[in-house]
Amino acid sequence: MRDEDIDLAETALALAILSSGDTGLAPYRRHLTALSAAVAKLTAGRAPEALTLEECLDALRGALVDRMGYEGDSATYEDLQNANLARVIDRRRGLPVALGILYMHAARAQGWHMVGLNFPGHFLIRLDHGGDRAIIDPFGGGRVLSVVDLRDLIKQTSGAAAELEPDHYAPVGNRDVLLRLHNNVKLLHMRGERPDLAAEAVEAMLLMAPGQVALWRESGLLQAQLGHITTAISAFETFLDLGTRAGTSAQLLDQAATLVQHLRNRLN
Repeated sequence: MRDEDIDLAETALALAILSSGDTGLAPYRRHLTALSAAVAKLTAGRAPEALTLEECLDALRGALVDRMGYEGDSATYEDLQNANLARVIDRRRGLPVALGILYMHAARAQGWHMVGLNFPGHFLIRLDHGGDRAIIDPFGGGRVLSVVDLRDLIKQTSGAAAELEPDHYAPVGNRDVLLRLHNNVKLLHMRGERPDLAAEAVEAMLLMAPGQVALWRESGLLQAQLGHITTAISAFETFLDLGTRAGTSAQLLDQAATLVQHLRNRLN
C-alpha cells in the first residue's frame, strides 16, 4: 500500500485492538467522526481557503482540548495505555505521537495539510495552510512552538549539547508515524522486562514495514533472548540479506553472522 493511502487513525486503532485483544472498533470510529465534526463546527463550515492558519489552530484546540479534553499524560507517561489509541480515546490522554495522530486525523478531515515531523524524542506536528505554517506540540495542548521553544525542547530530549538541525523539521510519512507509535509499545515492554511482548510489538512493526532493516536485527535479538532459535536465525538472515543490499555497517553484519553461527551450533 502506498504511504499516502494509509488511514493513520484507522490503522493505529487496528494496532491498538490487536495489542489489547478488544474486538470493537465501532465506538472509536464514531469518536473519530465526532472529533472531525467538532472541528468543522468550530469553523462554521467555511471552505479551507477562507480560513487563516490561526483560525484552523483555534478550531483544532477548541475541539481536541476544550471540548474533548485531550492532554498529554505527564503523570503516568510510561503507562502502556498512552501508546494504545483506543485507550487514549477512552482516557483522553496519551503520548505525543498518539495525540498527534488524533490532531492529524481531525485536520486532514477538513482538507488541511498536516504532517508529523522527524523531531527526536518528542513527536511534533506541522500545519501548512494558506502559505503559512506552524509547528505544534500535541502533548502540550496544541501549543505553537517557536524556534526558541524547539531549541529548548531538543536540549531536554537529546542533551544540553544538542542543537537543532534541518532534519528535525523534515516531514515523515504515515508509516513512519505508526512505527514511531508502536516503537513506544516495544520500549515500554522492554523496560517492563517483557521481551515476549516486545517481540510481538516488533513483529507488528515488521508487518507495516518489512523493509526496515534494523527491525529484523531487533527481532533476531529478542527471539534469541526468548530461546526461539529457528525464528531468531531466520530474522538475522533476513537482516543480513537486506542489510548487505542497504549498505549496513560491516560491524553489524559481522556481528549478525557470528550470532547466526552461534545459534546454529545450539541447534546441533
